[in-house]
Amino acid sequence: MNAERRNKNRGYQQLLVWQDAIELYGLAFGAVRGWPFEQKKLASQSLASSDSVHRNIAEGYCRRTVREYLQHLNIALGSLGETLSGFIAYSRNGQIELSTFEQIDTLIFRLENRLLKLVESLERKRDANDWTETLVVREDPIEYGTDPAVTHDLRILLNGAVE
Repeated sequence: MNAERRNKNRGYQQLLVWQDAIELYGLAFGAVRGWPFEQKKLASQSLASSDSVHRNIAEGYCRRTVREYLQHLNIALGSLGETLSGFIAYSRNGQIELSTFEQIDTLIFRLENRLLKLVESLERKRDANDWTETLVVREDPIEYGTDPAVTHDLRILLNGAVE
């Protein structure tokens, strides 16, 4: 993130889940690039669903209410499922190489798990009525577990920076 254009509303760019989602879009783009005309609609749908993941993570982050944030993270999970389903079909029908599918599937698996853990952590905050809808939130993320990816993302969400 460019230091000159850094603010709390752009903090999603530091989230590992968002970074993974950007990487997924790039892999999806590479996988369907150059497909013949009769498969362009499928390629377009794959790009749209993979693109939706990072967009919903960012939009939810910027909404500031825990309800809307969780809603957008769940939409991102749905788009992730749609993306995976498409690539399973493409792999089984020989439209993409098995190695390309394995790379995409591995990334989606990691991203799914990170998103699910983030959703669970935010649901606990919501259920405890412990969410401040301001740009400044202070809380120790260690209460959400020891998974480095989740604590990294929660530290950014709650403190605005990684220590």
